[in-house]
Amino acid sequence: TTQAPVPVQSSVAGNGGTTCTVTEYASISSAVASCSNILLSNVYAPASSTIDLTGLQTGAAVIFAGETTFGDTYDDDFDPIVISGTDVTITGEEGHVINGNGEAYWDGEGSNGGQDKPDHFIVIKDMYNSSIENLYILNWPVHCFEIENTEHLTISGLTLNNSAGDAANSKSDGDPAAHNTDGFDIKQSDYLTLSNSWVHNQDDCVAVTSGTEIVIDNLYCYGGHGLSIGSIGGKSDNTVNGVTFSNSQVVDSENGCRIKSNAGDTGEVYNIRYENITMSGITDYGIDIQQDYENGGATGDPTNGVKIENVTFVDVTGTMSDGKDYYILCGDGSCSNFVFTDVDITGGSDDSCNYPSSGCP
Repeated sequence: TTQAPVPVQSSVAGNGGTTCTVTEYASISSAVASCSNILLSNVYAPASSTIDLTGLQTGAAVIFAGETTFGDTYDDDFDPIVISGTDVTITGEEGHVINGNGEAYWDGEGSNGGQDKPDHFIVIKDMYNSSIENLYILNWPVHCFEIENTEHLTISGLTLNNSAGDAANSKSDGDPAAHNTDGFDIKQSDYLTLSNSWVHNQDDCVAVTSGTEIVIDNLYCYGGHGLSIGSIGGKSDNTVNGVTFSNSQVVDSENGCRIKSNAGDTGEVYNIRYENITMSGITDYGIDIQQDYENGGATGDPTNGVKIENVTFVDVTGTMSDGKDYYILCGDGSCSNFVFTDVDITGGSDDSCNYPSSGCP
């Protein structure tokens, strides 16, 4: 899908209890405590004020309507929206916008320095048998979704539009103003499905750092760093098992498909599948598997503490505008059973693969 998902008219349909319309930030906490259906209409959250949806009733529904806005909060640890719950639905009414006002923070440095800025815009944690659907998110400051400790979470029909961050501003020294603007960061989550969504950003479209049985299907990723596993290592959970990326497009991005692990650390990456992925305008790597990351950069010296096994690429095709079609740098004996079927990426040069022994696809 090259276009953002068409807005779907949503209706509040929670567990059959009271419906509450919230127009003032101060009313959110009481609505969360007492209402099963919550309509957040044109809510403005003042500075340092989190939209806290962590105490939702089982089976509750929350619908964003109008424009949700936030006071400027220059704090790395501040989370503008936090959501948890069981059997809950989070959705948006047609025409709504969740506006992160990223332009107030962007300085070309993201979370690497410069002005303090909220590191995670929307935190999803401790969420079970729930769905997030039909949301439009505009101009988030740094990382958009931080998804942690979820089971059976379904995410679909989301538009993440950070296109304004491509331009330089007075603080970014000629670089794109937005930086480290990952779309979906997923960790410690099991049986998660992310589908039918559109992302324009400046970092990973999706990055999975731990979890099992994750399906990412029908995404359109523009301008960022592609569909990623990692970086793996040095975290509280360093196991990824059973992730499928399918039926997706990666356009004008640094990488297409990427798996990266940190040098000197341990972990496990098993059963990864990239299927029917098309890419164009890729500048760095079409397919990239590296085991040499340190302090966020590649060293050229891979280590073998993270095992990467059973990785399949099927119908992965496209074109590079620069860079390498394929780059695989594994540690000694730490990669096994990579399968490439109908893989055809062209336009790059100086491909380099130290695994498998047969070389690059």
